[in-house]
Amino acid sequence: MIEELHIFGIYMPSALAWAVLAVTITFLLRGLLLRLPLHRVLWHPALLEFALFLLIWWGLACLADSVLPRGLIS
Repeated sequence: MIEELHIFGIYMPSALAWAVLAVTITFLLRGLLLRLPLHRVLWHPALLEFALFLLIWWGLACLADSVLPRGLIS
């Protein structure tokens, strides 16, 4: 079943909300990753950033399923 969030009278897919939040967190962490010498060692740094985004998105979705009450998600 596809869950939706009701935000200010607008129904939106919950996966979209968690993806936007994951992109924001990944963008903030990208600045920290660029300061580390890890980017110089990696063959393709964009793969690291993409994997980081997917892990954060998955973590947010799992956290939301376990923490948020079912009344917020219709």
